[in-house]
Amino acid sequence: MPFFRADFSQYLVWLVSAISLSLVPLMSTNAAPNIQNTSKSTPSIPDTAIIDKVFVDKSARVLQLLSGDTVIKSYHIALGGNPIGHKQQQGDKRTPSGSYTLDYKNEKSKFYRSIHVSYPNAVDKAHAKKMGVNPGGDIMIHGQKNDSRHLASVNQLRDWTEGCIAVTDEEIDEIMAIVKVGTAIEIVE
Repeated sequence: MPFFRADFSQYLVWLVSAISLSLVPLMSTNAAPNIQNTSKSTPSIPDTAIIDKVFVDKSARVLQLLSGDTVIKSYHIALGGNPIGHKQQQGDKRTPSGSYTLDYKNEKSKFYRSIHVSYPNAVDKAHAKKMGVNPGGDIMIHGQKNDSRHLASVNQLRDWTEGCIAVTDEEIDEIMAIVKVGTAIEIVE
């Protein structure tokens, strides 16, 4: 019977969350923070900007596009459901920390659009092998899940990914337009 109670309690939490989320479209834009429009409230990216680094501060939930030492644009992000600490293995819901490369763009993602982070690197693989675990992979900067785009203003208020870095669909469009494959990404705690 205790197993049933735990399942029922989880069901109730899920049900209350689902009902709450279904009310979001009915809420006034003044009643909730407008996270979805952060890229519209900041200046647009200059056409002459060359982004040579992407910087992610996990604790501040910020992704910045840099040209040299100049921050060209900042975005609010959502991370993995267990964001503190470096990714150790597949399924730990952590976003990796360290220096990587944005190595390809994915237009056929289960999320709106995405750019792949080169995790795991050789050090990550060696550490996972030593621990006897799979390091995981498929870490991306991506937009909203294809079937829940309308919930972006709510999704971006919490950490909801499996370890990826999430922005709104409009923001991933902007990021993918200016960030080239091969750009360095640094992710810090």
